[in-house]
Amino acid sequence: MNNKKVKVAIIGTGNIGTDILLKLERSDVLECGMFAGRNSESKGICIAKQMGIPTSLDSIRAIQDQPDCCDIVFDATSAGVHKKNAPILKEMGKFTIDLTPAHIGKMCVPVLNLDDCLEEKNVNLITCGGQATLPIAYAITQVHPDTKYIEIVATIASKSAGLGTRDNIDEFTQVTRDALTEFTGIEHTKAIIVLNPAEPPVTMRSTVYALIDHPNMEAICARVHEIESKIQKYVPGYRIVTEPVYENGRVTTILQVIGLGDYLPKYSGNLDIITCAAIEIAENYAKQKILGDKCEQNKNI
Repeated sequence: MNNKKVKVAIIGTGNIGTDILLKLERSDVLECGMFAGRNSESKGICIAKQMGIPTSLDSIRAIQDQPDCCDIVFDATSAGVHKKNAPILKEMGKFTIDLTPAHIGKMCVPVLNLDDCLEEKNVNLITCGGQATLPIAYAITQVHPDTKYIEIVATIASKSAGLGTRDNIDEFTQVTRDALTEFTGIEHTKAIIVLNPAEPPVTMRSTVYALIDHPNMEAICARVHEIESKIQKYVPGYRIVTEPVYENGRVTTILQVIGLGDYLPKYSGNLDIITCAAIEIAENYAKQKILGDKCEQNKNI
């Protein structure tokens, strides 16, 4: 494989940004060229400095001042901040992966529409709950496009929810609901997030409810397990813990995400489900870029 790596920048030094930073250490095609935020006391900044990664407290200004620091930007700030960052990054020509519920770029769930998203300049990862449940909802509605209603409930440990998540609860529920409708074609949908303060902290679990008349449970189960296997290729801790069951007109599926424990403990599957998706998108974009650069070099020989 070509040893060349594509440089990325991370804006936002909280839980999500720091987890991405640590996951990049395992990538064959990505390297961090800038880790930027605004909090001088951020644990993430300290970790990045110890790793020898360039850091800044100027947030997006650091990328504007050093545009060669990256080709790809992970925005792990907040929905409000990304709305300001997006036009700047677009003008700079940076491929941007938005990990906030800003809902500006094309909504992306790698297992469902990765190839289409690589042609965009800004892709939105919706929410952790969306990344976990949308593929299941999609699988069910592929079998039953006549589904009448879908509801998802994402339960995460309170300790795993950073300030960005807490500040964006309303955006979380709205963008997840919008994504449910967009990916399934079902108009009537609902999304709920629960921050569970239990000790010891609970592992991320999400439930997908679907109202269906006379469901083909064999076909639904087969499609759900097929999608589960595909997600596990980039999120190893993703598991169906209660396969689809039908009761009182409702199909219920429960899934769990156990994290890799790169930054927060393994109960924080809500971190992994979205950061692993972000890495998957970035690596595929980087591979295309490396291949494109090689082709261009060959033309010039």
